[in-house]
Amino acid sequence: MKKIKYFSLLLIVFLFLPLAAIAQEFSPVVSTDWLQQNLDNPKVIIVDIRKVEDYRAGHIPGAISMFYGTWAIKKGELDNQLPEDDELIDLLSSAGISPDSIVVVAGTTESGPDRVNTTRVAWTLKYAGVKTVGILDGGHTKWMVREKRAVSTEAVKPKAKPYRGKFDKNLLAKKDYVMSQLGKALIVDVREPEFFSGTNKLPFVAKAGRIAGAVNLPTAQVFEKYPPGEHLETCCYTLKDKAQLKNMASGVVGSDLSREIIVYCDSGRVASMWWFILHDVLGYTNVRNYDGSMQEWAKDPNAKMEP
Repeated sequence: MKKIKYFSLLLIVFLFLPLAAIAQEFSPVVSTDWLQQNLDNPKVIIVDIRKVEDYRAGHIPGAISMFYGTWAIKKGELDNQLPEDDELIDLLSSAGISPDSIVVVAGTTESGPDRVNTTRVAWTLKYAGVKTVGILDGGHTKWMVREKRAVSTEAVKPKAKPYRGKFDKNLLAKKDYVMSQLGKALIVDVREPEFFSGTNKLPFVAKAGRIAGAVNLPTAQVFEKYPPGEHLETCCYTLKDKAQLKNMASGVVGSDLSREIIVYCDSGRVASMWWFILHDVLGYTNVRNYDGSMQEWAKDPNAKMEP
């Protein structure tokens, strides 16, 4: 009887070792090669956040369609906000996502918003308690247009199951919390310099300027064309390598990985990219995204601003 139990235990170990190894080698910036090799892994769930009509026209084999707008909603006057926790639980349950799933978020890279939508969804998944989340580097543009990899037009219906993840509220910063941390945490404005300096603003932001004491770490600089010099029709945008990203970050936020950092932009969407880079790629352990950002901050007369 003891031998039977021993061999049963060995069988379980050998069955799960390959999946554990895959999780260990997983990079949050997912290459198309890695995804190709893991399309048949039952733990990998590919979330296609493009419009439904784009998904129907052709998608990565096995991917499920979950449009970006279901992950970042409008609340009152604020755009790109987190759904309520119970709504997120329903969303993840319907997709069959578990806390131990390996989720790859796949979008496109044609525009600035497209390039950050993937990290906004990735941040939301990590907030909801999914442990292993990545973004497809170069997105569908690299997979389908540049590399011409296989696509499918068969809609995938996920197997729904109750989601039981533990939410990580430490990844989220709300306005009152940001106010309480002025002069304590490092506040990072990820908008372009003209918005940081107050010489420009978006129409939905009440007034130009930045949160008092903020430093600037623009988001646009983290991308590069792949391959360089190609026309837009055939090129895509990928993230710069880890060493380059580390140099950019450390020059502004320093090298203390435990330092508290709060990132913000105009609505909390673009800031998700630097949250993702700092927290998941570079290993800063105490990074929050201000969901609401300047759209909320600038209209509050009690919220301190510069210049």
